[in-house]
Amino acid sequence: MIDPSSPLQAVFFDLDGTLIDSLADLAEAVNRMLDDRGFPRRDPGLFNAFIGDGVRQLVLRALPDEVKDEPTVDACVAEYQRHYEELWHDKTQPYPGIVDLITTLRDRGLKVAVISNKPHHFTVLCCDHFFGKTTFDGVLGQRDHVPRKPDPAGAVELAETLGVDIHRCAYVGDSGVDMKFGVNAGMLRIGVRWGFRSEQELRDNGAQVMVSTADDIAKLVVG
Repeated sequence: MIDPSSPLQAVFFDLDGTLIDSLADLAEAVNRMLDDRGFPRRDPGLFNAFIGDGVRQLVLRALPDEVKDEPTVDACVAEYQRHYEELWHDKTQPYPGIVDLITTLRDRGLKVAVISNKPHHFTVLCCDHFFGKTTFDGVLGQRDHVPRKPDPAGAVELAETLGVDIHRCAYVGDSGVDMKFGVNAGMLRIGVRWGFRSEQELRDNGAQVMVSTADDIAKLVVG
């Protein structure tokens, strides 16, 4: 899949469901917001489908249909973020082998970075806490002035900042949104089987390679 005459210069990663298993903390923050409003809690098993399109979509999907007016959603997003600020690292952990994978990629001279639809503040918090402040060459979460994935704007920005050819970058993710993002940016698409969405969803949206472990990525990228 990787052309030896044009090796990769960088590997960009999604965050939630790809680098870190954050489902329990995300679900609990949403459910505490629902508690505050007197709405029924959502089953944690539903959140695999709720996550991936940014915080507003996460909140919209969790709210009862009859209370999805814009002022209510705005207030609920703020309440959710307040709760998530308190518990974002309670149960969240990197997936097995991820820390070693990032070290391997860096040791081989590749740039490593994160592009997420998670709000930028929380994306940076998680990357700094779980991996260290100097681990990644770039970290971009969702910012108001930049379209969220699958729009390729974040990938284009990051490639320019790091001085790499975007067509010699890979994007690793766990959702159809991630794979569409890779397609739109012209990157190699690597789908992970351990994340929040199904393998079929990833393949349907452009995954070129599917991996079962972090070591599979290392073998694919550096041999």
